[in-house]
Amino acid sequence: MSYLKVSGTKVVDGGGKEVVLRGAGLGGWMNMENFISGYPGCEFQIRAALAEVVGPIKSEFFFDKFLEYFFQEEDAKFFKSLGLNCIRLPFNYRHFEDDLNPRVLKEGGFKHLDRVIDLCAQHGIYTILDLHAAAGGQNTDWHCDAGTHIANFWLHKDFQDRTIWLWKELAKHYANNKWIAGYNPLNEPTDSTHTAVIKFYDQVYDAIRSIDTEHVIFFDGNTFASDFSHFGDMHKKWQNTAYSIHDYSVYGFPASPEDYISSDEQRQRMKKSYERKREWMDQHGLCVWNGEWGPVYARKQYDGLATDAINERRYKVLKDQLAIYNQDRLSWSIWLYKDIGFQGMVYVSQETSYMVLLKDFLAKKHRLAVDAWGADTTQVQHIYQPLIDHITKEIPQENQNLYPFPVWKLSHRVGRLSRSILVTEYLVKEWAEHFRGKSEDELDEIAKSFKFENCLHRDGLNKILMDNAAVVGF
Repeated sequence: MSYLKVSGTKVVDGGGKEVVLRGAGLGGWMNMENFISGYPGCEFQIRAALAEVVGPIKSEFFFDKFLEYFFQEEDAKFFKSLGLNCIRLPFNYRHFEDDLNPRVLKEGGFKHLDRVIDLCAQHGIYTILDLHAAAGGQNTDWHCDAGTHIANFWLHKDFQDRTIWLWKELAKHYANNKWIAGYNPLNEPTDSTHTAVIKFYDQVYDAIRSIDTEHVIFFDGNTFASDFSHFGDMHKKWQNTAYSIHDYSVYGFPASPEDYISSDEQRQRMKKSYERKREWMDQHGLCVWNGEWGPVYARKQYDGLATDAINERRYKVLKDQLAIYNQDRLSWSIWLYKDIGFQGMVYVSQETSYMVLLKDFLAKKHRLAVDAWGADTTQVQHIYQPLIDHITKEIPQENQNLYPFPVWKLSHRVGRLSRSILVTEYLVKEWAEHFRGKSEDELDEIAKSFKFENCLHRDGLNKILMDNAAVVGF
């Protein structure tokens, strides 16, 4: 077996044969996320809250079991059965380093990452290591686990230096593993200068290459993997490197401006958005990887009789995006493999201990629209609209579009700060209190909710992915 390599616009094996990587992200696992795993706010907040309620020993036990059950042999078998060949593994720096003890490697961080990488390899599945949450927070959103909308990673050199140190440790550990397709050093950066990110990429590239000259490096574009306009000629220095876009379509979300009917105009808008993101790579003949994409789905407990019709429209979005990607033989990783029912290829059953325990709380969280991802603000918009109107009235138009505009419009910013940060803070303890008094056996049973055997399959999504794999081939 050989390392995968970048050759021009393609990923190839040791014999120069093209390998099209198609798979999914294991989001919500080693970097937990609120809408995926069913809690409010950020992972560091709920870990601290649970430790306070059940004690640090039981809390650590629960989260370790969660990590164990989230992806096992049955998951790998199922994933491979769909004809998919690559899993992106998002992880949080906190597994490897503590903020109060920086640059001291926590060897325990490799326990589950090694296990899943090896499990995937046994089933012929490549993996891509994705630093989804870096020290300080590399972007303005919840999924970098910083608890703020300020991307402090770009404001403090030490955060960047610690991340470079971590990637050197990871490269030492994984340099000889040929089933790892490559490294994704930083998920969705939001650098308002548009130049600090390029400087950091150059430094982390040199750091990794000082140890590991073989693995592909996948660099995300700036502003949530959408913008390469300031990258210039840096590609000439970076060898064996691919460039990652994240190609979510507005048509796949509750905030879609109109129902998706796959009209010529809608498909053209979708294609133009995709082409705009990859424009720099096409100009220079570079390799593109779509590290995240995919719709979210309606749920009967929230969307009622409209659920099936909504999801059929979302499947149309999915198919039309795949048709665009197939024309370019694009490598991609759909978001995501497993969750509690919003976007996953498989999702935790409503009958499991976890979902029964948190049923009313999850309904409240949905009603309050505190999760930013795919939020349906119908029931609370009347509360926040006066604030949006107030800012719009009092702030001159030229000062309203704060970075990361246009990805974040004014209304998005108000929602992130007021609902997803402020209101969420008051829900963290409420979530944790559901676990009070639970024994280790009960906590183990709750964690088992995330086992493959306790999950349902999103058959419409999985059939589309499987059929597409069969048609296009690898």
